[in-house]
Amino acid sequence: MYNRRFHTSKCLNVPSNILHFRGKQPIFARTNNCTMRQIRPLLFLSLLLSFALQTTSSSAASKKTVPTETLRNQTWISDNGNGTFTNPLFYDEFSDPDLIRVGDDYYLTGTTMHAMPGLPVLHSKDLVNWELLTYACPRLDLGPAFRLEEGKDIYGQGIWAPTMRYHKDTFYILTNVNGFGTQVFTAKNPAGPWTQHPLNASLHDLSVLFDDDGKIYAIWGYNEIRQVELNADLTGTVPSTERVIIPANSGAGEGSHFYKINGKYYITLTNYDPLCYQVAARADKPEGPYEIALISAEENYGYGTGWRMGRTTLRVPFDIKAPQPNFVGSVTQHQGGLVQTQTGEWWAFTMMDFNSVGRTLTLAPVTWEKGWPYIGLPGNLTRAPRTWVKPNTGFSSTPKAVFERSDDFSGKLLNPIWQWNHAPVEDKWSLSKRPGSLRLKALPADDFWRAKNTLTQRAIGPESYATTQLDVKGMKFGDVAGLGLLNLPYAWIGLIKKSDGLEIRQYDQQDNCITKVKTPVTTIWLRAHCNFENDKAEFSYSLDGKNFVLLGMECIMVYQLKTFQGIRFALFNYNMTEKEGGVVDFNFFEVYEPRPRGLMRPIPVGKIIELTNLGDNTVLANWRGFLRPVQPNSPFTARSATQFRVIDRGNGRIALQSVVDGGFVSVLGLGLMSEVRILPKDAGAASTFQWEDMLRDDLMLMSLLNHRYLFADANAGSLCSADAVGTRPDRKDGACFSWKIVGE
Repeated sequence: MYNRRFHTSKCLNVPSNILHFRGKQPIFARTNNCTMRQIRPLLFLSLLLSFALQTTSSSAASKKTVPTETLRNQTWISDNGNGTFTNPLFYDEFSDPDLIRVGDDYYLTGTTMHAMPGLPVLHSKDLVNWELLTYACPRLDLGPAFRLEEGKDIYGQGIWAPTMRYHKDTFYILTNVNGFGTQVFTAKNPAGPWTQHPLNASLHDLSVLFDDDGKIYAIWGYNEIRQVELNADLTGTVPSTERVIIPANSGAGEGSHFYKINGKYYITLTNYDPLCYQVAARADKPEGPYEIALISAEENYGYGTGWRMGRTTLRVPFDIKAPQPNFVGSVTQHQGGLVQTQTGEWWAFTMMDFNSVGRTLTLAPVTWEKGWPYIGLPGNLTRAPRTWVKPNTGFSSTPKAVFERSDDFSGKLLNPIWQWNHAPVEDKWSLSKRPGSLRLKALPADDFWRAKNTLTQRAIGPESYATTQLDVKGMKFGDVAGLGLLNLPYAWIGLIKKSDGLEIRQYDQQDNCITKVKTPVTTIWLRAHCNFENDKAEFSYSLDGKNFVLLGMECIMVYQLKTFQGIRFALFNYNMTEKEGGVVDFNFFEVYEPRPRGLMRPIPVGKIIELTNLGDNTVLANWRGFLRPVQPNSPFTARSATQFRVIDRGNGRIALQSVVDGGFVSVLGLGLMSEVRILPKDAGAASTFQWEDMLRDDLMLMSLLNHRYLFADANAGSLCSADAVGTRPDRKDGACFSWKIVGE
């Protein structure tokens, strides 16, 4: 189990024109399994909140005080605008990706499981900036479980690991649906319409190859990989063609992607035990025999596992495991495939189980060596840069995000980022009953987990605030409505209509704990703040749209394998009295992101900086022509020895010029200890480093000579090297540095 910290109302470190908190004087109560240790701080809180903290500015929660566009423009964009991009491509969930190129265009789809509409179809010209064309499956309804009926659900089931292909002017997406076999979606235009028909087989995590001789192969499986031929119209398999092509215990995993490249057959696969890593299989014939090689391992971008579900169960309290320092588990890059640009470059697309935000999409260069497609760059194979130069596709796209996350519900259709938690009851929600609002009718449910017509969108990292305004005049007895974090365990803040009036509640499923306060108003603002760096969330409410009060305890956000999804913001309304209730109008939904770019701070080109090792707080100094980590109070810091001017090299690359003698930090030989020198003249690639912002006011510097990272072995007292393949999750090994500007 884990320790949880209760906190009082406070001002958050967020721009003052976005939000500010001020305490009111509510009457709190905690119920159910809350311990006395948890309740006592609440008594203190209720006293503390009686003193109004003065605000310095208004909040962005109200549409009247902050333009909607102000918030919408601040969402994660991986394109840094300087010729580079930063992983992940999307800082929200996009799991089990499959990507193809058709001429000059790229198309992408991925797993959507129970969320509807499903199977997004995205388009790009440069592999970095994407737009949503449509959903290939607007609604998947194959029985009561798909509608949350008869006590059944399909959380974590439904549409799994699709494969996308293009053949003879037709686009195909094949995906397995739990209990209903493989479904085939086809379209002449990727923007739709798409049609659906079943395949007479159930092929888990399949991939399809249209071979040059007209045969169509499907492969699938875990550990043991099987193959079968499909008939021409993809309605069934060809009899007597099923075979094992990779025997069990040969090193293969799952999540197959099947290709024919230069006459050879390649399969990329992922293994997940004891941690995730990517392999490739290679053969001269589609049926094998296949040999297997490791192509990606341990790339974690400086993140380890967060809070994890142990036993997957619906019983409270849940079996939640605390983060393990420097354990990467399934955070590392895995489950993906390959794509070649029209200019000849090869790139890999993979996902990472990025803790509670979900499985995120990454893009990495591929280096072919001895016939194997290694993820990574020459000199540092199997590891991938977090920031790198954008693919050369012959096209340059304007940096943009896939979705607008905020919604004022003024359109005739929902913003396409929204997905229902199951197949919705169509006549129980509306955008037209009250124009400019989303109206949800309360349908009977035992709890938030089983509430129908819950409207969700993927939460966005590395940090985000979701705010909504509710008009609750139409609520009836037993209705519960609000803003939730759909997960397991889940948490929410909302209102409940009781016989004696309205009550604001914050509920955390982990300990079945409720914090509640009476309210006289019928219009209220609710907010959820999610920090995916530490997997913590907190909730607040406002009675005026300006002053927000924290309610309840800080919640742990967990990565779990029940929904197989990350955290989702959710708007909900259900009734606990086993009958239909009233209505709630959601007047808007806003998302604010404090860190919406891969470059947290601009590269300080032309400025003088100091670099500090996160592992031991030493600073890097010019010492006798070597780069050496020294203590900040060391005599070796004299005469500006720790100061370096940042020289722009384009494409997010820099050189470091010593203020002491004008020399350039340069990498020699293999970049081993003592082979990072201060040379009197610029040595080209040897003096050039890729600036990789790690999103916590820290960075790594990749040498363009060997594609490895500047390294000051923490607490070792040695000279610097440039031979680190990456960094540990705690970032204290000596490959990560904080930096500050010390001069112009």
